[in-house]
Amino acid sequence: QVQLVESGGGLVQAGGSLRLSCAASGINFRIFGMGWYRQAPGKQRELVAAITSGGSTDYADSVKGRFTISRDNAKNTVYLQMISLKPEDTAVYYCSAVLFEREYWGQGTQVTVSS
Repeated sequence: QVQLVESGGGLVQAGGSLRLSCAASGINFRIFGMGWYRQAPGKQRELVAAITSGGSTDYADSVKGRFTISRDNAKNTVYLQMISLKPEDTAVYYCSAVLFEREYWGQGTQVTVSS
């Protein structure tokens, strides 16, 4: 059974920082591409950051320079370090694991940034 469990969300003031974690089980984590998505109320889910099995990263323009995605294959965990948070970063953040046609999602963690 595949599980992706996000943690680390919460309420933070604008300018603050949070680190999200996503612990994976039931997959060969090291060969999966991993991503963080977010969905704000009334908006579509959008890709925030992604990291390949080889460690290459990609970011949405809106978070470049503020967010950093990383992975620890020994811990089957992917992280999203977020700094200089803005109210517009408020959303539910989801972790995803992708390998060809196989795609898995976590349940999400709420991030709320107050102004």
